[in-house]
Amino acid sequence: MLETVVEVHDLCRVFGSFTAVDNISFDVQAGEIFGFLGPNGAGKSTTIRMLCGLLTPSSGWGTVAGLDIMTQSEAIKERIGYMSQKFSLYEDLTVAENIEFYGGIYGVEGDRFLRRKAWILEMAGLIERENSLTGELSMGWKQRLALGTAIVHEPGILFLDEPTSGVDPVSRRKFWDLIHNVAESGVTVFITTHFMDEAEHCDRMALIYRGRMIAMGSSSQLKSDFAGNTLVEISAQPVMDAMSALERAENVLDFALFGTNIHATLTNDGEIDPLRAHLERAGVDVERIERITPSLEDVFVSLIEKADQEGI
Repeated sequence: MLETVVEVHDLCRVFGSFTAVDNISFDVQAGEIFGFLGPNGAGKSTTIRMLCGLLTPSSGWGTVAGLDIMTQSEAIKERIGYMSQKFSLYEDLTVAENIEFYGGIYGVEGDRFLRRKAWILEMAGLIERENSLTGELSMGWKQRLALGTAIVHEPGILFLDEPTSGVDPVSRRKFWDLIHNVAESGVTVFITTHFMDEAEHCDRMALIYRGRMIAMGSSSQLKSDFAGNTLVEISAQPVMDAMSALERAENVLDFALFGTNIHATLTNDGEIDPLRAHLERAGVDVERIERITPSLEDVFVSLIEKADQEGI
């Protein structure tokens, strides 16, 4: 049986009259890559700051590595690695000085520090740049260096808060390779992101929207739950007229714009030919309507539509 290393029940954080995190509950198993997904402002960073002992919850309870997030925040900080959105690097220090600084904070000394420093420089591809100022590095290099400093003390749990924001697609892909390498060494990885394609790398994920958790499971489970409906891609002009007509169409549950096309969710008995006829009667030029396999983004958009309809 897998060990539970993060457990949260009815966690809530209120700022004045604004509820940033609204009674969420979940658990994370040892060795998982657990994704916390949602749009900007959904409550992801607030949640991760509470789990890392940086912010006190308003109510609810939780444990990280068996430690209470309400009363043992300082002990939690010693047991975890944390990489914030801003990378937490000192840009006026060299690469080597940043590693030494964080090694000192976590009490990594002697031969152990030398081994960890060598590993970080190799992992980040910075062996030739250890005396360079951190501020002169590209975003991709800063990202890998920040990851290295977050795990210089070899923690069992690593929290990554929007670690790929602002970096190019190639750097994002390389960074995920590093995350998988870290997870394969036995580290539990908890990562927040608003990039739906990154969720495919996670073993399980929780989807959060306006402070509430609206779904949780693996990518395949979430897509399977969506499978009771038919998803179609519509290529039509004018697009706005097509969307207006879809609002009046029977058997259309919801729809959203994807690039220049529209993805529409139909009920089980939704047929394509009647939908085409409905759009054409509305003066829309329909080039193509075809069934497609839902992506995780389709699932998430559908869940958000449902949450809005239910008043979340």
